[in-house]
Amino acid sequence: MGSTYVTNPVIFLIDTLFSLYILAVVLRFLLQWTGAEYQNPISQFLVKITHPPLKFLRRYIPSIGKIDTSSVVFALLLQMAADYSILLLKSVPVGFGSLAILSFSQLISLLINIFIFAVIARAVLSWISPGAYNPATSILYSLTEPLLNACRRIIPDLGGMDLSPLIALLVLQLAKMLVLPPLQQLTVFLG
Repeated sequence: MGSTYVTNPVIFLIDTLFSLYILAVVLRFLLQWTGAEYQNPISQFLVKITHPPLKFLRRYIPSIGKIDTSSVVFALLLQMAADYSILLLKSVPVGFGSLAILSFSQLISLLINIFIFAVIARAVLSWISPGAYNPATSILYSLTEPLLNACRRIIPDLGGMDLSPLIALLVLQLAKMLVLPPLQQLTVFLG
């Protein structure tokens, strides 16, 4: 009883702090990859809080085209550190391979969730205040436009109704259902 009393809040704190920073690193990666406006205050905030460790990693891990591999590696290392710490506090033994796959699957889940929430937020904003500009709207458009454009190429024009957010959400949910379970099974298998 005493150890869970202290362990649960510590796990909560570790999970929350790591999750917020991992989200910042992944968002920075996505905004850089999609070519979001660099001068946007949200972009600037993400750059400032993630710059020191990424500057160090970029010395050793070069980018591959538009992919900032140092951000990807850093996010994976952070996720592995968080998962290892939490599993250690829960007294769950885990091997390196299992930990790497668990962390990778959690990053994939985060990536899909970011796009799901961004598409939903963009759709809601288009109903509430169409055409209004603010830094968050600009970021949402930068993140979602490549995905929505791909969906628009697939579905025919329906007389002014843009169903691309609906199609994008369906594709993202299907990706979540098809990609994550095999990774989770592999984690159990290697565990």
